[in-house]
Amino acid sequence: MTFIPDFMGSTGSVSAWEEALLVAMIQYPVPVIKGPADIQTQVDQICKAVATTKAGYPDLDLVVFPEYSTQGLNTAIWTYDEMLLRIDSPEIDRFRKACRDNDVWGVFSLMEQNDDPSLPPFNTAIIINSQGEIALHYRKLQPWVPIEPWSPGNYGMPVCEGPKGSRLAVCICHDGMFPELAREAAYKGANVYIRISGYSTQVNDQWIWTNRTNAWQNLMYTISVNLAGYDGVFYYFGEGTVCNYDGNVLQQGHRNPWEIVTAELFPRLVDKARENWALENNIFNLGCRAYVGKPGGEKENYLTWVRDLANGCYKLPWDETIRIRDGWKYYPEGVKLGPISQAGLPG
Repeated sequence: MTFIPDFMGSTGSVSAWEEALLVAMIQYPVPVIKGPADIQTQVDQICKAVATTKAGYPDLDLVVFPEYSTQGLNTAIWTYDEMLLRIDSPEIDRFRKACRDNDVWGVFSLMEQNDDPSLPPFNTAIIINSQGEIALHYRKLQPWVPIEPWSPGNYGMPVCEGPKGSRLAVCICHDGMFPELAREAAYKGANVYIRISGYSTQVNDQWIWTNRTNAWQNLMYTISVNLAGYDGVFYYFGEGTVCNYDGNVLQQGHRNPWEIVTAELFPRLVDKARENWALENNIFNLGCRAYVGKPGGEKENYLTWVRDLANGCYKLPWDETIRIRDGWKYYPEGVKLGPISQAGLPG
């Protein structure tokens, strides 16, 4: 299939200022995956999209693909060995080559086989630099319960140095609904927070709200992109969103598959806001409350949930009444791991 960029939106152009980080987010059409061969088709298409997008935007620094763009969302087959990848898989080597050949950074999604094959896989994002090296390896911390059968991420929230003075972190889909994860990325120095998603329309409004609040509460850019199109079950809304560090939307995609949402970002401005703002500097003020009334501010932890989480005793007042506590309705026989049976692919 030939990649044709039908729709483009930009707050910049095909070129960028010296200090500007030019980003392009691909509203990738939701893949319908029925077997391993279909994954190879997506890898071909993604690599071609890297090349053609860079050709269209010669100054492009970073191209971002949504969650599930590589291996799809077929819940009947997505945990079987043949449907999984590893960081050293040939498919990932092809992504690395595409970034190196086109002198561009890239963000890619993979469902990653667990180091212990008796445990469920990880939902993973990687950032590859323009030399083809893996600059960041992230495993989804908050899988979308009660449907996603992934192991909880065990790498925390890593941050890496990116191009044009950026410091990058990436979260995956439902992760973005947790303000704690955005705060963790900012606390570790991220000034550009990337969110890749495979959401259907049930949470379209919340997607935009959380992208904006994650930016504002942490004084950082957020760039977020979702799958687009219909897979025969759900409609995926696209709507790539670029938010300024003051929470305002700089660029908003539509619902078009293959739409390219672009923007020029200035990471140095984030750094300057964090250094010079006072009233708006909530991430700083959290750790030194009331520094006007108390010189240096109050530094003692006053948050019960933070203390309880740290001590392994996090429990809500309504915990006993919570009804949905596992994925039994979706996986009544448990998550199926291992090779596909000789009977062939289920589903």
